Amino acid sequence: MQKLTNSFEDNVRYMDKTLRVDKSFDLIRRELLVGRERLVLYYIDGFVKDLVMSRLMQYFLTLKEMGDADTFAAKHIPYVEVDVTDSFDTATLFALSGAAVVFGSTFGGKAVVIDAREYPARETAEPESDKVMQGAKDGFVETLIFNTALIRRRIRDPRLTMHYHNLGGSSATDVVLCYMDGIADPAYVEELKTLLAKVRPRSLTLGYQSLAEVLVPRRWYNPFPKIRTVERPDAAAAQLMEGSVLILCDTSPRVMVLPTSLLDYIQETDDYYFPPLTGSYQRIIRLLASIGTVFLTPLWYLLLRHAAILPARWSFIVPEEAGVLPIFLQLLLAELAIDALKLASMNTPSMLSNSLSIIGGLILGDLAVTVGWLSPDVILYMAIVAIGSFSQKSQELTYAQKFMRMMLLVLVGVLDVWGLLAGAVLILVFVLTNRTLGGKRGYLYPLIPFDGKALARLFFRLRKRDFETVPVHSSSDSDAHREGGV
Repeated sequence: MQKLTNSFEDNVRYMDKTLRVDKSFDLIRRELLVGRERLVLYYIDGFVKDLVMSRLMQYFLTLKEMGDADTFAAKHIPYVEVDVTDSFDTATLFALSGAAVVFGSTFGGKAVVIDAREYPARETAEPESDKVMQGAKDGFVETLIFNTALIRRRIRDPRLTMHYHNLGGSSATDVVLCYMDGIADPAYVEELKTLLAKVRPRSLTLGYQSLAEVLVPRRWYNPFPKIRTVERPDAAAAQLMEGSVLILCDTSPRVMVLPTSLLDYIQETDDYYFPPLTGSYQRIIRLLASIGTVFLTPLWYLLLRHAAILPARWSFIVPEEAGVLPIFLQLLLAELAIDALKLASMNTPSMLSNSLSIIGGLILGDLAVTVGWLSPDVILYMAIVAIGSFSQKSQELTYAQKFMRMMLLVLVGVLDVWGLLAGAVLILVFVLTNRTLGGKRGYLYPLIPFDGKALARLFFRLRKRDFETVPVHSSSDSDAHREGGV
């Protein structure tokens, strides 16, 4: 880490060269004369609050003397976030992050940092991919400090800890490790802090996704999600109170929830805005739909291969019009067609996307049956699979289920009954060997290792008082709360 020198001219010359202020129009170098002394400010146009900086500069011009950096920061900068640094690296990082860095001819080997940043940001609207029928309608945005504020608004507890990291690299992305001290596993928290301190990514331009791939090196052949994410501050706050640890990444509207297990995906935010019976029913439906989307079409195809030995009452599963193509190819073709429609809908303007999905599906399905490419039964079963996949909000898990379904279908086509059994074993192997940041927990927790209470909380939406951790206050704290009317 290179230190500032006592020479004002050398410091300014170094910053000019490092920031390349003559090459980029939005990197501003502003020089002021304060009496007989000089001030040089570095900041990025579009990142600082113009009104705040204008008023500060007007005030600086009225000063008769500045003093050293510490005196200047304490006496002459009436702003909420001010710091003093003696490092060129820190000064450069703050300037590129949007703060204003001030060098003065009387500051010696220090610079003053005025954190008057104002990043472009959208409103905290409800996430499109994680809506609820009841409950809060706000969501995380791409600005880190807004996201931490949304969590603190819901948890007004001094134990809520926000541990800051800057991961360096070209993007120099800010990351926050968020946890409840005394509720989260301290050993797991320290493990994550050590991991974040060690990683040195080249850049994190894709936000949380880039960070997730740095923290958990992916195995391309295992499609199951490694880290669960949420876009809702109410869901994130609930996870914190249950002992989870969050990782918030600047420029990303998604928050990583750790540790992650496969069974966590059967619960969603909407479950908690309904009574326990309704919430439990939704979870059971979601679990059955997830299992059905994996095994429905491979199992149907297996039964068709043995239609001659099926009982008479099962004759309804045998299509009357099998179509020109073999059922195996029809199922694979339908899988690809559904994904093609999904991609087309995503790339279509929003005012036309619904029409494209409905009309495209109806026209293509009707024509495929008329021409003989697809059987009506194939369209029916694939429609059931598509509807079941929408019961899961995690797109990463949805695609994992799709790949497992297609693997089962191919294995059944090659090995018959043994293919279905081999596929089920392979799915179990993929789940058991999926590498995550689980600490002591496995990917199948709370089944492996077994935790009955945690399992009951996942499968059934219990009443809050049945599982919520209530903070324990001392008697003096309780008396103070009663006297204060809290």
